[in-house]
Amino acid sequence: MQPYFLPYIGYFQLINAVEKYVLYDDVQFIKGGWINRNNILVNSNKYMFNLILNGASSNKLINEISISSNQTKLLKTIENSYRRAPYFEAAFSLVKRIFEYKELNLAKFVGNSVCEVCHYLNLGTQIIYSSDLPKDDSLKSQEKVINICKLLGANTYLNAIGGQKLYNKEAFKHQNIDLLFLKSNTTHYSQFHDKFVSELSILDLIMFNSIEEINLMLDQYEVIL
Repeated sequence: MQPYFLPYIGYFQLINAVEKYVLYDDVQFIKGGWINRNNILVNSNKYMFNLILNGASSNKLINEISISSNQTKLLKTIENSYRRAPYFEAAFSLVKRIFEYKELNLAKFVGNSVCEVCHYLNLGTQIIYSSDLPKDDSLKSQEKVINICKLLGANTYLNAIGGQKLYNKEAFKHQNIDLLFLKSNTTHYSQFHDKFVSELSILDLIMFNSIEEINLMLDQYEVIL
């Protein structure tokens, strides 16, 4: 999966469900995607925040782009929005570590945020950058994914449910790899008011729930054959 910045719980359900998780950092950057942005709760409404990027282009790879310097402003927005949340102290300490990370490379900055959240939630999955693997970069799309699976000795490849449109089960089966998909179930929890606002960053989840509660939510998914 591409490295997404503070993504929704389904991303971490996928990480928790596997032994090795590959951050696909040497593929083309998608403008308007979730690599550098996500949604949080501001005044009880969904609010999108963005990491400002330098020279972002769909002609560049994710790991060829750097971030700018709006982290301090974003931190203040998060602090003001969640200071009354029940788990604010621990969650905001995590968020500060993420936003104050000194690496400006987009892939490394976002990848670090994924690793920090995993550490916070006690997830032991091995995180691997695809750019560190000796794969065949002449391959495209599905064939490159299969190549990565073979390099890692995988006999099962688990992808998010959206991957059903991208991958062919028979192609994986031909290489003795089972292709499965994870479908996240809707997770509701108490926010500031009775109305639940969905499709928010994991950041929102950790502000309103204990680590133990979140770990239970991480198991709320289905595996689609």
